[in-house]
Amino acid sequence: MSEAHQPSYTRHARQAKPNHAIQAHTFQAHTSYSNVRLLPHYQKFDKALFVTFCKNNREPFAAEARDAILECCLKGNNYRFRLHAAVVMPEHVHMLLTPLRDENGWPYGLPAILKSLKGASVRSANKICTTSGPVWQEESFDHVLRSQESLEEKLEYIRQNPVRRGLVRKPEDYRWLWVRTCG
Repeated sequence: MSEAHQPSYTRHARQAKPNHAIQAHTFQAHTSYSNVRLLPHYQKFDKALFVTFCKNNREPFAAEARDAILECCLKGNNYRFRLHAAVVMPEHVHMLLTPLRDENGWPYGLPAILKSLKGASVRSANKICTTSGPVWQEESFDHVLRSQESLEEKLEYIRQNPVRRGLVRKPEDYRWLWVRTCG
């Protein structure tokens, strides 16, 4: 069966009938991700996701903390996900990523990806800011991209976010923006 026509299944019910959208909260039973999801989170095999997660408060991150958060976003690239773009704004993060597959051919679940990313970034940010405790809101917002056009639109949205906020005049001037340059 070609990859394009390969059925997808929820991780906890591999014997179940095919389901073309993986509901990310079904991954909870197999990870230590334990909070109750307030919004449904879906994944499709090999489809990009646009993800946003926000601080618990509106107080901006220090520059050094934003450096560390961007570094955490980049560390997961080509390990559990392929990163297309990321921007660390003063109080939120946008990422455009495609989950990779594990050794059994199943895509890494978004909850596991975000738990790892948020955990590493909060430890780094707290260390830099000499604070402790939660930094991120529990819930994140995500959207499965359905086409190349949608991917390009979200990529441009991420690039222009600092410009729209008046933080820089050109996207290239924003130090906490990373965009894949090829492929």
